[in-house]
Amino acid sequence: MKNQFNMCPMCGSKKIEWRNDRKWLCPDCGFDLYCNIAAAVGIVLYDDAQNVLFEVRAKDPRKGFLCLPGGFVDAKESTEDAIVRECREELGATLSEQEVSYLCSFPNIYEYKNIEYKTCDIFFAARLPASYKDMNDFVKTLHRQEREVVRFEVHRVATAEDVESLPLAFPSAKNTLLKWVNAPRHCEERSDVAIHN
Repeated sequence: MKNQFNMCPMCGSKKIEWRNDRKWLCPDCGFDLYCNIAAAVGIVLYDDAQNVLFEVRAKDPRKGFLCLPGGFVDAKESTEDAIVRECREELGATLSEQEVSYLCSFPNIYEYKNIEYKTCDIFFAARLPASYKDMNDFVKTLHRQEREVVRFEVHRVATAEDVESLPLAFPSAKNTLLKWVNAPRHCEERSDVAIHN
């Protein structure tokens, strides 16, 4: 659904127009409102066997589908700060921004309460530390944010076919994982991520 204004929020004119797929313009008072992109973050948290941590979404949009841990970037927050905060809130896991590596970014559309938010989803990656036997061992230590996460799931993501088989909520996560499987060991030169619960 395209976002619509029925009237100018400044002067009340009903002549407000959507221009160039980027802003609303009122020809009567000159008011213009740009539809800027919202920033969001996600993380590919993986172990040496290429098992990746997923969340089952607890709310719409795409309730019941898989997503990577993450969320929207708050005002006055860097993307690195945002992914650290989201991991703390959704997983109950503490990591620092030095412990994640930038992976890629993709555009996305997030529809919420009949409004489309165009986003730029920025993805990071982190390898599970050797102190955990595997991703399932790590999941046992997590504390989910109940209003956001139904449960955690672990899936092996080693091929494009693995990615295609996942019921992912958003195309940006799919595109990220397809890119990741082509270079799955990009973080191995870094020291292990020190994730604490």
